[in-house]
Amino acid sequence: MTEEQFKTLFDTHFDAIRRYLYYRSGDKVLSTDLAQDTFLRIWEKQLNPDPIKDVGLLYKIAGDLFISHIRRAQKGREIISELKVELTQRSPEEELQYKELKGKYERVLREMPENQRTVFLMSRMEQLTYQEIAERLSLGVKAIEKRMSAALMLLRKELKSQ
Repeated sequence: MTEEQFKTLFDTHFDAIRRYLYYRSGDKVLSTDLAQDTFLRIWEKQLNPDPIKDVGLLYKIAGDLFISHIRRAQKGREIISELKVELTQRSPEEELQYKELKGKYERVLREMPENQRTVFLMSRMEQLTYQEIAERLSLGVKAIEKRMSAALMLLRKELKSQ
């Protein structure tokens, strides 16, 4: 792989890989480090992935690096940091309701199985289609639909019940 090919691959996919790792870890610094390590692996091993066809390889390497990091760290991490939702002026009652709902939402996302949370956040935060998510995660569209459906059911159940 030439430097120019590598630069093109990096420029095209770095931000998406970093966001994917952020959704899994909830840690911006860690996600940036692991995304850089992903591309470092590609460069060191002189792999020559096709920037369009082999994007799943990048996600596979990134996912493996994340799992390796978690295994080495052996400590819990906060999955979701504060959600940044800016609303115009709210009454004290609305502010309290918002904080309660936000807390429930964050708790449900933290407790949600990782595979569901990843698909949910890729769909909602990046506005990716199920097909795009399936390609990035090297899964079938039906698997993505099933994970998204389960995530939405869990959110509805938990947010209504409390």
